[in-house]
Formats: sequence, structure tokens, C-alpha cells
Amino acid sequence: MGQSSSYLGATRHPFPCLLFVLPLLIAYEVGVIALGGATPETVRNGADHWMRTALDGIGVRAVWLPPSLLALAFVIWSWIAWDKRPQDLVGVLCGMILESIAFALGLWVVSRALAPLLTRAGVELTIAPEFPITASEPALRQAVTYLGAGIYEEAIFRLVLFSLLVALLRMLELPRLAAVLIAALASAVLFSVAHHVGPYGQAYSNYLFLFRLAAGLYFALLFQTRGFGIVVGAHACYNVMVSIS
Repeated sequence: MGQSSSYLGATRHPFPCLLFVLPLLIAYEVGVIALGGATPETVRNGADHWMRTALDGIGVRAVWLPPSLLALAFVIWSWIAWDKRPQDLVGVLCGMILESIAFALGLWVVSRALAPLLTRAGVELTIAPEFPITASEPALRQAVTYLGAGIYEEAIFRLVLFSLLVALLRMLELPRLAAVLIAALASAVLFSVAHHVGPYGQAYSNYLFLFRLAAGLYFALLFQTRGFGIVVGAHACYNVMVSIS
């Protein structure tokens, strides 16, 4: 099999995704250790915390396990698809950076347009109060937490959940387009609900729920069309933009 020459296909190959996501993953894990000190769980993103809580429940407390499993999965996948790896890795990675920024800005536009659209449609919006720590937390600490969201939320809700739902629906002989749309909606609903449950969940508001539902659909379709690396980059970039602003 020859090496991939199409940029659109190359961004979905696991090897560029690994090279793109790995520095973000290392930056997040190092940031958690450096900023969290004796209480790293206060810096960890919710999705990361869910995985570690589940592992604790079965007696596994190795802090290195979640990032190692994610990296190992892409190493194995890259090895399997090695013959199809793109030739111009630098060009592909630069393009992925630019696309991540562009799609993050696209989600920012969605966030600004959603409330007026819902209001015009007659939806009465409620806004949840901010977390008490939000105003006092340093920007760097927030940025590290939101960086983790871009990685682990995409790993859970898109790489695993969305992909499994598509595969299951295809096994039930649904057309591919229908399977993708149903899986996107289902994973987006769960993505939005997850932000309001558990000890770190945010107080419910219909605006936050509907925005995260829209964001979940946005990320699912982005994952399907542009791959894991770009959806992680777009999610992380959007979150960091919001935390800084």
C-alpha cells in the first residue's frame, strides 16, 4: 500500500493524530502535576477525573494509565496503518494547527449566535451561576484544565462513544448517513448531560445544556470528517480561548 498523498485523508491517519495530540497530552499532564501539587484532582478535567474514579473503583490507581492507554492505542493504530502514513508530516501538522484554530473560531461564532436564535424561536433561556472558583482561579490553571477537556472529552465522547455507536448502528444495517447522524445526536446529548452530573458538575441551565448539545454535534461531525487530531485541537483551542477571555 502506498503512502497517503491527500491532505484531507492524511489528517485522519493515526500517526499525524498521535504527533499532533501527544504534545497537548504531555502539556496537560505536566501542568496538572505542576499546578495541582498534593491535590492534582483539583486541576484535572472532569472527563479525566471520571476515568480515574472508574479505575479507582476497580483498584487501579496508576496516575500514568489514562494518558498511556490513549497514546498506546494510537501507537498500535499507527503501526497497523504505517504503509498509508502521509509523506509531508510537517505540512499536514501545520494544516491541522490552522484548521484547529479555524474550527475553534467557528464554534465561538456558534456560541455567540445560539442565544439570539433561541430567543427568536421563543425559547426562554436560563443561565446557571458560575462556579465559585472561576473568578479567582489563575488563567494558567484554567487553561490546563480546559486543555484536558479537549483531549479526554474527545477521547470518551467521540473516539470511543460516537465510534462505537456508529459501528453498532451499522451492524443493525442502518445506512451510513443515518448511523452517523443518530450517533452524533446521542453522543452529543450524553456529552451535554455529563457536564451537569457528579460532584464537579455545573448547575443546570437550558442555555448551557443546549449550547453543549450544539457543541457535541459540532465536534462529532468534525471528528467524522476531519479526524481525532483536529477535533482535539479545535476543542482545546476553543476552551483555552474562552478561559483567557
